[in-house]
Amino acid sequence: MTHRADSAYGNVLLEIGPGMSSQLSLFESPEAMEPWTVRVSRRARRLSVRVFPGGRVEVVVPQGVSAVAVQRFVDLHRQWIQRRIEDFSTVARPSQEPRPALISLPAIARQYDVDYRRTSASVRVLTGVADTLLVQGAVQDERAVAGALRRWLVSLAEIEFSRSLRAVAQQCELPFRRVQIRRQRTRWGSCSASGTISLNVCLMFTSPAVLRYLFIHELCHTRFMNHSRHFWSLVASYEPAYRQLDRELSRAWKDVPSWMLA
Repeated sequence: MTHRADSAYGNVLLEIGPGMSSQLSLFESPEAMEPWTVRVSRRARRLSVRVFPGGRVEVVVPQGVSAVAVQRFVDLHRQWIQRRIEDFSTVARPSQEPRPALISLPAIARQYDVDYRRTSASVRVLTGVADTLLVQGAVQDERAVAGALRRWLVSLAEIEFSRSLRAVAQQCELPFRRVQIRRQRTRWGSCSASGTISLNVCLMFTSPAVLRYLFIHELCHTRFMNHSRHFWSLVASYEPAYRQLDRELSRAWKDVPSWMLA
């Protein structure tokens, strides 16, 4: 699922050509705390605005697009932008615990006690008995610890999500080609035209019901590569409570710990 407009602050400096720039005021806000980040992309075919957990906002602009066109795009999505600003204002900042003592994964109904052992080696995560983890190595390096925990979680998600997604696909009779697990910053999942479903490893911190809804959502994209009336009708046939679950999913970033977002 992809959203194309989100919260913004102040002015944006938009590069519109070699040696050229235009100062674009997206929001009249003299109290703006920070500017948007604008990225001109050769691959982009359309304007998009992304919001990242923590509040960072990025405007992605195809080459050759004028500042005026960006302004019109933002104006067109202004109401949606405001709703997302309000959504993020209600989301608590993720836990700042750099080395968690407990990792809870509601999506698979499992939690892990984490022990740390300092050695001179590179940081690695070992799975022990009774759902315990041993993180050993240069554990005083918080970035290295976070990286090791993320790699461990991706490996676990590859096993758990692949199995559960295939089960849901069989129940719904919606086959897909393959699944991949990624640590995406702006989307929970996606489905390519070739039938590859990408799932965000951060889904591990959602509820089983929300996770199943996301599976159904992406599987339905194997039939309809859009969000048309037919698409949502198909989603509803498998999950009647999809509206509520979609709202829960849009707010689920609050449950993702800071070491996953670093």
